[in-house]
Amino acid sequence: MKIAIASGKGGTGKTMVTASLATCWGAPVVAVDLDVEEPNLHLFLKPEIAGTKEALIEVPQADEAKCDSCRKCAEFCQYKAISVLGSVVLIFPEMCHGCGGCIALCPTGALSPSSRTLGEVIWGSSGAVKFVMGRLRVGEAMSPPLIRQVLAELQKPDFQTGADVLLDSPPGVSCPAVSSVIDSDLIVLVTEPTPFGVFDLRLAHQAFTPLGKPMGVVVNRSGLGNDEVYHFCQEANLPIFAEIPYDRAIAETYAAGEIVANASDAMRALFENLAETIRSAAAPAKEARHA
Repeated sequence: MKIAIASGKGGTGKTMVTASLATCWGAPVVAVDLDVEEPNLHLFLKPEIAGTKEALIEVPQADEAKCDSCRKCAEFCQYKAISVLGSVVLIFPEMCHGCGGCIALCPTGALSPSSRTLGEVIWGSSGAVKFVMGRLRVGEAMSPPLIRQVLAELQKPDFQTGADVLLDSPPGVSCPAVSSVIDSDLIVLVTEPTPFGVFDLRLAHQAFTPLGKPMGVVVNRSGLGNDEVYHFCQEANLPIFAEIPYDRAIAETYAAGEIVANASDAMRALFENLAETIRSAAAPAKEARHA
């Protein structure tokens, strides 16, 4: 099964929950960091890196000798990544989304495939936990294509072991977040009982509901703020899978780059119970997807 751990905003503890779940999962598991702009799951799992590869995206290159200035390519591109000025073809690779439409449309064959670097895909293991992550190139704005390449890594034989998958998704509700959760069996929304936390939880619930995925909530820093998050979960029929207390010892463990589930027997039990709750909630969706 694939479990997406997501949040409407950054800083709610999404990565902390993912790292602790991976440690307490109790079955073969792959931990995947899809927050490719700011990956930090590796800081907690501390994996032994087995390999890396460059992640590329296809972009066009022009042979102006073949161009008849028909402008079909420029008219097609919705992202203004290509422009024709007289006999000059201007290509802006950083704006290209890699759809390949301009190449397919070109009647003279003046456009052909080239590539540019998005970032890198990294894999390894942390004890029994297998690990995959992506890291976006500095200055790169196109994270969804890299997210898709990280997910494609899971189709390789090394990861086709029947293991469950925990997806540490990017925060927010934009394209990167949707790209990360769209193929999951269950979405776990990590929030906090503060006005900002509840506001962004509402946004996440609204954005992900059309995907038709079952969802549940983990309330981090329980005891802080007010009860508004609980009222919203009741209104939205969102089950609360677990509450992680607002506790200095937890904050110190997290700040030290250690896994919170290992901080105490009570935390270990909390995340073991959370893992079991998540598996039970995701099982019907997994069965339906593979039916």
